[in-house]
Amino acid sequence: MSSSIGPETSGGTDAPAEPAQLRLLRRLVTVLTSVMIVAVVTAVILLVIRLGPGADAPPVPDSITLPEGETAEATTIGRGWIAVVTVDRAGQERIRIHHALTGAPLQTVEIARPE
Repeated sequence: MSSSIGPETSGGTDAPAEPAQLRLLRRLVTVLTSVMIVAVVTAVILLVIRLGPGADAPPVPDSITLPEGETAEATTIGRGWIAVVTVDRAGQERIRIHHALTGAPLQTVEIARPE
């Protein structure tokens, strides 16, 4: 008397036929994996191209002098100008625009708070 564990197959080493849904699922997973690999490689290549050694930083002055009692909250750089958002001790916010190369003040805009 012989005992065997597991499903019996007629033919010894032949595996049962794979269902069509399982075959479709296997193909979808393979395609999705391939697409994800291509996407990651593309993202890395684009980052290297964009942030590589050829990217020049915009010109900025060595320093920008703010009025006494004001602190910088945010900055942004445009073509030929730098904007600095400042706030004074009283809480008044201003946008101070300076020349990008010299740091000389060009314009000041007070930000009016809604009541």
